[in-house]
Amino acid sequence: MKKIGFNKFLNYLIKFVAYIFLFFVLFKAGVNAVLFPFAFGMLFALAWANQKVYLLVPAYLVAGLVNSFNFENAMGLLVCVLFLIVPYFIHVLCKKNMRKWEFLIYAPLSQIGNLVFEILSGFSPIFSVVNIVLGTLYMYCAIIIFEAFIIRGFANKLTSLELVSLFLLVASLSAGFVNLNIGNFSLVKLFVSFVMLVFAYSSTANLTLLVAITSAVGTLIATNNPMYVTPFVLWAMCALLFKNHHKIFMSVGVICIEIINGLYFNLYATFDVISILPVLISVVAFLLLPKKVLNEIAVIFNLSKDRLAMKNVVNRNRELLFKRLGNLSEVFNDMNIIYRQMIKKNMSKEDVVKILNDEIKSKICAYCPERNHCHRTFAEDTKKVFDELITIAFDRGKVTLLDIPSYLTSRCKQTTAILGSVNTLTQQYKKYISMLSDVDTSKVIIADQLLGVSKVIKSLSNEVESNVSFDTVRENKILDELTYHNIICIDAVVFERDIHTLVASLVVRTSDSEKPRIVNCVSKICGCKMAIYEMFPSSRPNYMVVNLKTAPRFECMFGIAQKTKEGSPKSGDTYTILKLDGDKILFAISDGMGSGEKAENVSELSISLIENFYKAGFDNDIILSTVNKLLNLHKEDIFSALDIGVLDLKNGILDFVKMASPVTYILNENEVKKVESNSLPMGIVTDISPITKKEVISADDYIVMVSDGISDSFENDEVFMEEIKTIKPSNPQQFADEILERALSKNKGYAVDDLTVLIIKIFEN
Repeated sequence: MKKIGFNKFLNYLIKFVAYIFLFFVLFKAGVNAVLFPFAFGMLFALAWANQKVYLLVPAYLVAGLVNSFNFENAMGLLVCVLFLIVPYFIHVLCKKNMRKWEFLIYAPLSQIGNLVFEILSGFSPIFSVVNIVLGTLYMYCAIIIFEAFIIRGFANKLTSLELVSLFLLVASLSAGFVNLNIGNFSLVKLFVSFVMLVFAYSSTANLTLLVAITSAVGTLIATNNPMYVTPFVLWAMCALLFKNHHKIFMSVGVICIEIINGLYFNLYATFDVISILPVLISVVAFLLLPKKVLNEIAVIFNLSKDRLAMKNVVNRNRELLFKRLGNLSEVFNDMNIIYRQMIKKNMSKEDVVKILNDEIKSKICAYCPERNHCHRTFAEDTKKVFDELITIAFDRGKVTLLDIPSYLTSRCKQTTAILGSVNTLTQQYKKYISMLSDVDTSKVIIADQLLGVSKVIKSLSNEVESNVSFDTVRENKILDELTYHNIICIDAVVFERDIHTLVASLVVRTSDSEKPRIVNCVSKICGCKMAIYEMFPSSRPNYMVVNLKTAPRFECMFGIAQKTKEGSPKSGDTYTILKLDGDKILFAISDGMGSGEKAENVSELSISLIENFYKAGFDNDIILSTVNKLLNLHKEDIFSALDIGVLDLKNGILDFVKMASPVTYILNENEVKKVESNSLPMGIVTDISPITKKEVISADDYIVMVSDGISDSFENDEVFMEEIKTIKPSNPQQFADEILERALSKNKGYAVDDLTVLIIKIFEN
């Protein structure tokens, strides 16, 4: 315990000394030796950063008195700290943190003492007012830096505003150090050379030159002497020259430049061995800095190199993926062709009759004593009778004695055997044909799926064919804008997915991820309305990845109303509303034949298959053909009427696919459009021809989709259309409920069939 207490005391002592030194340097930092705004600004900024006030206040007083020990200065210092201590302890008692805007009030008020003494001394207060303004601005910049480092940490890139604030801090320290020379030992050289080497190693060339110039400007405004401008810039240029080599080359280069500055160019008033020591010490300190620390600092200033490499990797991977997906698409297409070549075509009816005719002759007539008489003398008549019997057996299912002509029964003693053989052979052949048809249908289904997979893979290949164009300018603006609104975002990537879609991926603090300001800021910078479409935890703890993309032109709302047929345990109507990729919405109603559990199963099966096929990206034709064939494979009759709509929210194009479904209505203030269907339900025949239609929708349109239980409740479609025209809905759900109620009222409240109403309201996004 004693050791812990001593360590804590030692830690406080080191901080106290560091604060004294920092404040003393800033007390020396002035503008033309007239304005000294930096020290009190730093005091309030450190207090905002939750540094211990009981260490800051005495350190500030000690540094101020050491800098200038007189009554006026002492009273000015006391007034300054009182405007910090009093509000601070009031907030401690109230258990509330002091907010940033409060510091913008307390900091200017803290300089009232200096202002009063200046007025009492008969001087113009203009300098004190300017000093207060500059100090308050300096405090705000220092708060921005502390906010970046203390709240976000050192592993985040600085925004433009934070970089400006950091350079101002460097300039103020340079202005203070330039007045603290110890003989020929220059503290400003020690400070600037070390900072400049760190910047040269960890940031860009522009930032390195900027920090050198900023430091030189700090010394210039403090002394009105441009002596350090040229040396600082030459240091930066030399360090950048050897940046891509080992640190030691940068360090040796800076030392050589310093020697040339002093001995060859005579840039300093005096130059000796002591004059070189500050640069030598800073170089040693720089060389001793671990590479890990320098790499962490590099993240603060610049991520462009790493991110450029990342972007190149992304585009290279997309190129490789494009080639592999293209090859894979060809493989599945070849497999589709092979399966279609394996399909066996059924023989014509004439060929089947001939084969069965020969079979009957070989089986029944082969050993008949009248064989030659029947098949030679009356060959044509006998063949005609056999062909007719086989045809009748195929058409009616069986033949009887009444189907045999009298002239044959009068001379043939094998009529019973012929009838039995015809019936048996035709039944066997029908079963064979059915089995062969099922096998062929299965092959067609597999071929269709292979073709569909080939098209989906080809579509994916086309999506990744082009390189991703990253927008670095917008990325930096987003980082700055979010930081300005106190939303911590450690990385942002902006790129164009296609000509219509801009995508932004942000890594933000989890506590900020739900803030609406994110969408507003990104939309403002991207120049279009953006919407969040995905959010998931980042690999970095306590951070979320928020993905946004260009919001589609339209959005929609849904209303659904249903009622099961009276006395039926389950409804045969099933509906779905599904969001697809590419800003598309699928909505559909499937009406299974009849009502009850069987109809429900058929309806759910149809909808489930269609949902999964659409989500996988298959075409309409392949989806409907495959689902129809799967239903058709069942030996029991299972049929389903299907009504599908696929709405593209980006351009307002609505694709309808209808199979034996009731009329769909598109309703707006001016007109009602009808979308009709006259095709057979799914599952009846192998080959289907669904009704497809394309419509352009507008904002405030209502799409009315119903099952046949609703439409059949009205006399005809025209009556139903006139009925819905009279409804003035406030929302789609109220519209659906009203249609259901009116349909029930037509049958005195009795549901004669399963009833389903699906309403879609379109509105401008």
